[in-house]
Amino acid sequence: MMERARENEIGRPAMAARLRAFTPARVGLGRTGVSQQAGDVLAFQLAHARARDAVHARMDAAALQAAISAIAAVPVLRLHSACPDRATYLQRPDLGRRLDENSRETLARIESSGFDLTVVIADGLSALAVERHVPSLLSEMLAGLTEWKLAPLCIVEQGRVAIGDEIGAASKADLSVVLIGERPGLSSPDSLGAYITWQPRPGRTDAERNCISNIRTEGLGYREAAEQLARCLVAARRLMVTGTALAQARRLGPGGQL
Repeated sequence: MMERARENEIGRPAMAARLRAFTPARVGLGRTGVSQQAGDVLAFQLAHARARDAVHARMDAAALQAAISAIAAVPVLRLHSACPDRATYLQRPDLGRRLDENSRETLARIESSGFDLTVVIADGLSALAVERHVPSLLSEMLAGLTEWKLAPLCIVEQGRVAIGDEIGAASKADLSVVLIGERPGLSSPDSLGAYITWQPRPGRTDAERNCISNIRTEGLGYREAAEQLARCLVAARRLMVTGTALAQARRLGPGGQL
């Protein structure tokens, strides 16, 4: 029995090494006595610091606007939520779901004539994710939407997912896509999410949206994410629903296909 236990102990590092090849999760960490090894402790502290930095970082909206304007065929607007600063944003999620008065006036000056889609970019909980991934994702995404009538793209500082509902309603768009920085994890401080909503308007719930998440270099690639978004948008426009209703329609549809 002691010999078998010794063999198991010897085999564990090799097994942990194989598992770590498939995941960034902290699997099979080494020990020094009853404590974790210093390298693992320091790596955890670094990951935690990066996640905290991502939450508190401010988005460079001007640079992002310039990068998106270079690839978009429609105007790119800069808007702001009702949160005056980052501290308020983190403490008052409700204000992050609404535009401030200046932004509402900006949207009111835009001629709204029944757009197919409005695309909103919001910093969310990771401005890092937005700055790193949105230009490349949009480049892939817009290439597949040439036949769609797009509203002006909107960059929103201190924005939450639901702020796309107010923007979509103001532009009279059939669908909205909100590209937003997701809550950072200890292995992914720069994960981007895409939220799709049919007939966006204030009061929509999360059950009425579809989400494609973990868009980043180490996760879901830009081209694959753009293809998933395109399929979801086409299905939503055809069936005139998103969220759980769209998922149910997929299950009940011919062959379960969208």
